[in-house]
Amino acid sequence: MAAGTATSRLLGFARTTMLAAVIGLGVSADAFDVANTLPNNFYLLLAGGVLNAVLVPQITKAAKHDDGGQEFVNRLLTLSLLIIAAATIVVTALAPLLVRLFSQGWNSSALALGTAFAFICLPQIFFYGLYTVVGQVLNARGQFAAYMWAPAIANIVAILGLLWFGAVYADQPRVEQWDAGMVWVVAGTATLGVALQALVLLIPLHRSGFRLRPVFGFRGVGLRSASRVALWTFAALAVSQLGFIVTSKVLTRANDLMAAQGVTGAGKAAYSAAFLLFMLPHSLITLSLVTALFTRMSTAAHAGRTAEVVSDFGRGLRMPAVFLVPGTAAAILFGLPAVRLAFAGNTPEQAAAIAEVMIAMMVGVVPFGWVYLIQRVYYAYEDAKTPFYLQLVVSGVATAVNLYAFTVDPTKVGIVVGIGQTLSNLVAAGVGFVLLRRRLGLLRLRSTVRLYVRLGVATLVGAAVAIPARMLLERVVGDGVLGSAIELVAGGGLFLAVVLGVAHLMRVEEVAALLDPVTRRIRRRA
Repeated sequence: MAAGTATSRLLGFARTTMLAAVIGLGVSADAFDVANTLPNNFYLLLAGGVLNAVLVPQITKAAKHDDGGQEFVNRLLTLSLLIIAAATIVVTALAPLLVRLFSQGWNSSALALGTAFAFICLPQIFFYGLYTVVGQVLNARGQFAAYMWAPAIANIVAILGLLWFGAVYADQPRVEQWDAGMVWVVAGTATLGVALQALVLLIPLHRSGFRLRPVFGFRGVGLRSASRVALWTFAALAVSQLGFIVTSKVLTRANDLMAAQGVTGAGKAAYSAAFLLFMLPHSLITLSLVTALFTRMSTAAHAGRTAEVVSDFGRGLRMPAVFLVPGTAAAILFGLPAVRLAFAGNTPEQAAAIAEVMIAMMVGVVPFGWVYLIQRVYYAYEDAKTPFYLQLVVSGVATAVNLYAFTVDPTKVGIVVGIGQTLSNLVAAGVGFVLLRRRLGLLRLRSTVRLYVRLGVATLVGAAVAIPARMLLERVVGDGVLGSAIELVAGGGLFLAVVLGVAHLMRVEEVAALLDPVTRRIRRRA
């Protein structure tokens, strides 16, 4: 799972860096970013979280049916895909209104460009839905790999489209320079990739023995509990998307103001690039682990085995921490050279703008994972009401900070938005732990707290060694592409070695399991 996710995310990262180099980070980039983000936003609002929260528990229970649950699951999938198809048609028709809703300060040319992109991108909603329903059936049947590998196809197709664009058209065109062919190359290949991402999953689904077919008649088949979960999940996502409208408006407004002033900072496209970097460790580590744990927790919850749920919850807190706690410090220390290297096709000022937002968000990557895990525990019990309350906390805090961002200098808006995201997840995680303690009883977090303390100490020692080393390296090798690569390899390698060594000396079991095979070989040879 992690290998598939890593490949997909790295290809997605390559796609984002190419996109930034080919169409820039200005208003044109914001126009495509708003349009290409709309399918994700509305898919999440209409079905994404609902399907994730509903399908796995329902499919797990359906396995007890005489036919292995095939008819029940097909009925559930038929209903889901009908809803998604109808919603896709309606949302696509509303493209002009949606572009206006998610932007601020654009002139008529920018609005026209964003709308053209949106008409081509919004059909992705249906294919995201198909990808999710088929993938969740595979997950519930214990087959996780294909679901994680499929997004690689979407990224490859989009990368090919950007290579085509770069070879035929001028780089970083202004809003008024776009024509229909340019729009179709960028947006059309993005949508084609998402369609192939979904359709390819039909192959492993068929091989698993499941036969996907339409089954109608939705009354009296036991979907009432699923409907209740879906309703609360929809409400939570609605709150999330209302908050994101504010985020999108404040960022597009900031980029428009910066374009008028001739200065560089983080707008919507830069924020999306930073968010992709932020999501990389979460997707590779936390998401892969929790996806597997969710099926286990759902099974244990249905059987009333609370101790197993608590055990898996603790595992979900501890295992990612070994990577994410030092990873947070590494992002702060080496975020700027990493972005300079990754976005080598952009100016140093553009790279710095992305890095600042990424660092502000990366500080909160650990509590972001906590909130995600806590929500999945409640979904395992088919309780979507509590995650709704947690989403209220997340969106409320983030929106309050985003509204404040309207008052700051445009070049600092992206940083303020990133800080708001970190703060919102930290507050929501604290509330979530309290609520989960009431639901499950003792959470047995003593060993988890010890692990975080030891990792924190090891990370501080590593940072104390790495900071002067990085400052020295930057003076010697400079801050160009080559210098940034040397900083990452030498400085990052030193930081990692010190953190792992100190954690090993402090008897962090997870690190010991990683290092013991190596140290045993060294001792034998010595």
